[in-house]
Amino acid sequence: MNPMATPQPYYPHYDPLRDTSPGTGMDYAPTYWRYHAGEPPENDGPVNANMEADVVLIGAGFTGLATALFLAREYGIKATVLEANQIGWGCTSRNGGQGHLAWGRLSRSQWVKKWGADTARRLHANSLEGFEVFKAMAEDPAIDCDPQHQGNLLIAHSKQAFEGLKSESDLCNSVLDYKTRLLDRNTVLDEYIGDQECHGALLEPVGIPVQPLKLAYGYARVARKLGAKIHTASPVQSWTTEGGVHYLRTPGGVVRTRTVGIATAGYTSPNLHKLTAYRNMPIMANSVWTRTLTDDEIEACGFRSTMIVTDTRKLRHYYRYLPEKRLQIGTRSAISGADAQNPKHLRTVQEAIARKFPALEGIETPWFSHGWMDISHDMMPRIVQPDSKQQVFYAQGYSGNGVSFSAYASKKLAALIAGGTIAESDLPIFSSPLPSHPLRPIRRLGQRALYKYFQLLDSVR
Repeated sequence: MNPMATPQPYYPHYDPLRDTSPGTGMDYAPTYWRYHAGEPPENDGPVNANMEADVVLIGAGFTGLATALFLAREYGIKATVLEANQIGWGCTSRNGGQGHLAWGRLSRSQWVKKWGADTARRLHANSLEGFEVFKAMAEDPAIDCDPQHQGNLLIAHSKQAFEGLKSESDLCNSVLDYKTRLLDRNTVLDEYIGDQECHGALLEPVGIPVQPLKLAYGYARVARKLGAKIHTASPVQSWTTEGGVHYLRTPGGVVRTRTVGIATAGYTSPNLHKLTAYRNMPIMANSVWTRTLTDDEIEACGFRSTMIVTDTRKLRHYYRYLPEKRLQIGTRSAISGADAQNPKHLRTVQEAIARKFPALEGIETPWFSHGWMDISHDMMPRIVQPDSKQQVFYAQGYSGNGVSFSAYASKKLAALIAGGTIAESDLPIFSSPLPSHPLRPIRRLGQRALYKYFQLLDSVR
């Protein structure tokens, strides 16, 4: 069965802190990824009657789809995925497609400071192991997601930032035995990318950019081929539990199950379940894609690699040159859904393009979209069963690094759901639930003040 023939119009002002549901059968956000990915894979349509399922996964983004795939492939469990709108509708189709070697938002030096060198080394080893899971998925011909050159370029936007990268590189090389390289400005401009704000860069050997919606579509196709069900236009409107049985009410019927995996990330309403209420801070990021560049523009901008690129701003920019001869670039955006379409947010990204690549000043950006990231209070993700008395599990709090981490998280989440254990269970990402965000009623006021402070810090050269 195909998705709903006529999707509901896309609503750009959805806000997970205000709206109880992200919609029902809503169309995709207007991203270049959707334009470029082709038609969505077949799904099982909306739930249209009461039903039972062995395992229900809520959310058909990276995590829900990949968890369904791993459950079927490795444990013979045919999960049912409930998606409010379309396959990959949330930030799965609105990110930069950057597969980083990053577990959460903290730097490796922050790992050392917080947990000590031994735990930092174990977390780093775990991240390398996890990245191999993502790499295998991204390079699987059955998934077909356009993986590009390996590596990750972190560009210093100021002299002060470059000094910080020197310290980070020293720690990676000496403490973690992770061989990074420092590049001066001329090397970056001559060999990688002509970012005019560059004061040097840290080059990591690990990182894979992908077409993210193609990645999700690939997960969906493989999962369904293995027996999973994916029901679009089926938001969970209420959730009750009696005698260890969960009753998930959708517009078309109630789904009964004993096991639920939550994979809703930044689109998690506080009303979904008490175990996830206010465990993520939804933060909006936006992204634009330019028109096709001319050969002269490509040369003027020094686009010599399709590698992942991020700068060191607090309100960072993530960007890369695409194989289709376009620039994709994104950054933080509005505070609330109500302000999401304010033209100033598009101007912010267009001004960044002009600073970094003056030859592209004023260039057309026919695709502009925004999506919600799931920022955890301690900037680290979790893959847990938060209450041992309930068959409820989640993998969340990716903090903007879900493209690669979600593959590994899904494999571990599938293991937990299937009744297995995790060998590294004492590591911070497995050993406790997500902490709750404090001062919930006023946290967006604090976010607004923090953004202004970050803008001041980012202006220091």
